[in-house]
Amino acid sequence: MRLTLYTDYSLRVLIYLASKEQNELANIKDIAEAYKISKNHLMKVTYELGKIGLIETIRGRGGGIRLAMSPKDINIGQVVRQTEDDFHLVECFNKETNQCLITSVCGLKHVLFQALQAYLAVLDQYTLQDIADEPNMLKVLFQKNPEES
Repeated sequence: MRLTLYTDYSLRVLIYLASKEQNELANIKDIAEAYKISKNHLMKVTYELGKIGLIETIRGRGGGIRLAMSPKDINIGQVVRQTEDDFHLVECFNKETNQCLITSVCGLKHVLFQALQAYLAVLDQYTLQDIADEPNMLKVLFQKNPEES
C-alpha cells in the first residue's frame, strides 16, 4: 500500500511538532524549509490537522501551530485513516465504481482486504511518541543552520 503525499506530509508535520518542547509553537514556513517541501501543501495539511483536532493553530503575531495533545495520545493508524482519501487497493473495493467482471467469484479481494487490515493493525500499535522517540535527534536535524539565517 502506498500512502498519499497528503498523509506523508501530515505525519511529517506531526513528527516535527513532536520534536518541539511542550507548548512551543512552530510555523509552516519552518516546517516547509526543514523538509524542503511546498509551503502551500503544508498550509492545506495543517488546516486539516487542525480540523480533526490533532494540532492547535494560534493566530496573530507570535502565533503558530503545536500539537493539540500529547504525542503518546496520537495513534498513527488513526492519523492514516483520517488523512487517506480511500483504501481502494483494487477496483472492487469501491462498490460505486466497480466494473470488474470477476468480483463475485474472486478470492484475491479477500486476501487484499486481510492484508489491508493487517497493515492498519500494525499502524494501530504505534503512537506519535513511538515514531518520534528521539526528540533530541530530531531537534538537531530541524535546527536552522546559522549560516542560512
